[in-house]
Amino acid sequence: MEKMKTQYPRTKQFVYPAQLLLMIFFLSVNPCRAATDYDKKIVQYTIPDVILVNQDGQKVNFKEIIESDKPVILDFIYGTCTTICPVLSIGFSHFQKKLGPAAQDVHLISISIDPDNDTPLVMKEYLERYDAQPGWDFLTGKREDIFQVMRAFDAFVTNKMDHSPLTFLHASGDTKWIRINELLSSADLIKEYNALSKK
Repeated sequence: MEKMKTQYPRTKQFVYPAQLLLMIFFLSVNPCRAATDYDKKIVQYTIPDVILVNQDGQKVNFKEIIESDKPVILDFIYGTCTTICPVLSIGFSHFQKKLGPAAQDVHLISISIDPDNDTPLVMKEYLERYDAQPGWDFLTGKREDIFQVMRAFDAFVTNKMDHSPLTFLHASGDTKWIRINELLSSADLIKEYNALSKK
């Protein structure tokens, strides 16, 4: 366990390039973008019936949590990412803070695309770094199961550093997903969620 901690020193995890910090700030505060000013599609996916592991080391049935009675917002990240993953996670963190108690009504799910290195300890520390509240889970699993999930969402990449800033929203009981292939501001994410919850 101690060896694993030295691989992910907390002091370094907060140091991001200046360009990234500017991007995070812009996306967090920019409410002015038009409703159609990002790549948004309505799609349908077949959810794989696989067992994944959350940040507490608990096994979860991925298909069951997707098909629960809560809406889902999902993204693909990895614990040592220093480019788009922090922006996506800042968005989730701000989303929970702005919704307040109502954030308990939606399930945020981050799927690891680096299952060889994203252990429960790494994922738990990652969520703590972004002040994650209950209702936000970070999931990993066997490589073949993670790849199956990535392929199911048309998000598979052979190199984790080449992954796209994807966000998926799903209403409870619906068969369709909203797929957004772009970094969203917190205001846009909340707007999309509010529209979803009115369905």
